[in-house]
Amino acid sequence: MVQQKESVVTAERFAQGLTYDGFITAIDRNQQRFQENYDGTQVSPEDAAKLKSLMEKPRGPAKIVLIGEPWCPDVFRGAPVFARMAEATGMELRVFFRDQNKDMIAEFRNGDFESIPVAVFYTKDMEYLGHWIERPELANREIHDLLGPMYARLRKPDMTEEERAAAREENIAFQNGPVWGNWRQETIREVTGMLETAVGG
Repeated sequence: MVQQKESVVTAERFAQGLTYDGFITAIDRNQQRFQENYDGTQVSPEDAAKLKSLMEKPRGPAKIVLIGEPWCPDVFRGAPVFARMAEATGMELRVFFRDQNKDMIAEFRNGDFESIPVAVFYTKDMEYLGHWIERPELANREIHDLLGPMYARLRKPDMTEEERAAAREENIAFQNGPVWGNWRQETIREVTGMLETAVGG
């Protein structure tokens, strides 16, 4: 967790963000993928209780800023997780398009990259608590071994249309499978741990 001294996200800026439903209405692609990931995500009663107990602390989390774009698989997997977390706890979520909010993503860059999604947590008074970027560490460890062969096949210069279609179907099947689902759940666990450290859980 990187400590930020001052955020471009003021209370006024936060209020200008989209609700999750507003974001889904505004996007021009992948609505079905967002819905599938939303439907496939549950916040367990135990995880919800942990988060709510953190919210009750003096510097507890109360607001989430989510930065993303609808073309990104990490976003259509991750954004619904934060929507579910907000619903389960009562945290207030606002969504911002990365490419329309360059000053915001600049504050939360992943080194040289504008990686998304970014979820930033604040207290009710907009005091920064911490932020989470792109995907859980578990996914970072697993992604190359699991997806590398698939992407290598997609990059074959002499690939037939049938082979390309089969590789795309394999990718979609992976996104609908248990590993992808576990990454969603790991996001909840990882974010909860980050907030416990920030708030003192």
